[in-house]
Amino acid sequence: EVQLVESGGGLVQAGGSLRLSCAASGGIFDDYAIGWFRQAPGKEREGVSCISSIDDDTYYAPSVKGRFTISRDNAKATVYLQMNSLKPEDTALYYCATAVRYCVYDSSDYSNWGQGTQVTVSS
Repeated sequence: EVQLVESGGGLVQAGGSLRLSCAASGGIFDDYAIGWFRQAPGKEREGVSCISSIDDDTYYAPSVKGRFTISRDNAKATVYLQMNSLKPEDTALYYCATAVRYCVYDSSDYSNWGQGTQVTVSS
């Protein structure tokens, strides 16, 4: 079973950038789509971005499209989320999780959730 560990979060001023990493161990990384999700205090978890295992198709939530870029390095079993032009409303705990091959909309179809990395954007 694959295990995921997120890193790269931190405190940044509005307009700044962070790069999150989601490192996998165990399992066959190439078989998985990886999704990034976030949850802010008092809010529901929301999907941020996803990259499939097939042709590296990528998907973004409208709120981050044009500012965030997802990528994967299968040799390192790692998915990255480059976050630019950060806004205070991006403040949340960011998680990654797996889906089988293809990105799917419903977060309940994802598994192997990591512990999350905190992103805080100050105004």
